[in-house]
Amino acid sequence: MEITDFIIRLLVATAAGGVVGLERQWNNKTAGLRTNTLVAIGACIYVLINVFLTEKGADPTRIIAQIVTGVGFLGAGVILHDHGSIHGLTTAATIWCSAALGSLAGLGYYRETAICTVLVLIVNIAFKKADLWFDSEKKKNEGK
Repeated sequence: MEITDFIIRLLVATAAGGVVGLERQWNNKTAGLRTNTLVAIGACIYVLINVFLTEKGADPTRIIAQIVTGVGFLGAGVILHDHGSIHGLTTAATIWCSAALGSLAGLGYYRETAICTVLVLIVNIAFKKADLWFDSEKKKNEGK
């Protein structure tokens, strides 16, 4: 792999994680710009290591599988239980998605990384409005 390809993959991962993190930061979530960007970069670095090892005959699935597990552990740390209520599930899922974005970028799938980044943003922005609407409808029905 040429150094320019290496750098481009890292920059695409940084941009994807940064865009997702910026949305989380804008909405005052605990895992924001830096966290999501670092998760995407870290996943990308591990995938790049995997790419180098695969060129030498190593199993290409092992490191990527460990990214999924490791980031799941990280995501579990942001989930909070508070008097029967659970907070942080969306943040944990977003961290997990940021790792996937970094993995895609590390494999050189730039268009796919962009498509998935947009999809994560749509879910976090548009679906939040749907959640608010459902919550307000639920409260209306509880009052009856």
